[in-house]
Amino acid sequence: MANPVREVLGGVGALARGFGLLLRRPRLFVLGALPALITSLLFLALFVVLVINLTDLAEWATPFAADWGEVWRNLVRGAVALGILAGTILLMVVSFTTITLALGAPIYDKITDLVEHELGNPPAETDESFWAGLGRSVRQSLVIILASLLVTLMVFFIGFIPVVGAIVGSVLAALLGGWLLGIELVAGSFDRRRLITIKERRKWMGTRRLRVLGFTVPTYLLLAIPFVAVVVFPAATAGGTILARQLLGVPELPRGVAQATPVQPPQPPAPPA
Repeated sequence: MANPVREVLGGVGALARGFGLLLRRPRLFVLGALPALITSLLFLALFVVLVINLTDLAEWATPFAADWGEVWRNLVRGAVALGILAGTILLMVVSFTTITLALGAPIYDKITDLVEHELGNPPAETDESFWAGLGRSVRQSLVIILASLLVTLMVFFIGFIPVVGAIVGSVLAALLGGWLLGIELVAGSFDRRRLITIKERRKWMGTRRLRVLGFTVPTYLLLAIPFVAVVVFPAATAGGTILARQLLGVPELPRGVAQATPVQPPQPPAPPA
């Protein structure tokens, strides 16, 4: 049985290695940050509008508390406001990832290829056409955004629980939002190995949940910070490729060692007994 602490730290390490790989290639790092910068400016403007109107939104969502005592009314509305904030951040982070990956697709494909060749045993070229791959990616991204919207609603309603609602909602937002983020960030490496469905990604991620969360939760929290996301996103793309290889059990080769035989698509994990 894998050591839980080692698994979590292994996930964090995938993100750190992503930074390390790209810091040695500053030009690619800067190119990878540009689409994230454009998306960050858009989402920051939306976030500012939300914060300005947060009190009014909390009052609108809790008309039943209008006649309550001031302490209880403020407590409930404060919890709902935090729930709205946590849920919106979740939706924004997942949408930010989807939009940024689409906006900078050629750059992030190059980052994924760089990691694959740097670590050895890169997958064979896929025979899927560009337009078929684009259509599939758009459909899958919409499914993930819809899932994040449902999680956002759940976090919002949990926010109605006084005192603990905001805490529980924020933790769930980080865990579930991070998981959805992970589905997006491992996609490049999975697609190259002909594992092209969300179901297949989820199945492989489920084999090492703690390692996945060790990568996705810190990434989620960093991407939730305006403009920090600009620096983190290229490294998260590289880290997602590293994580995907670890989930699939792709062995690394020492630098300069040629691949001896073509790498076959990995077999799906066995169902739990």
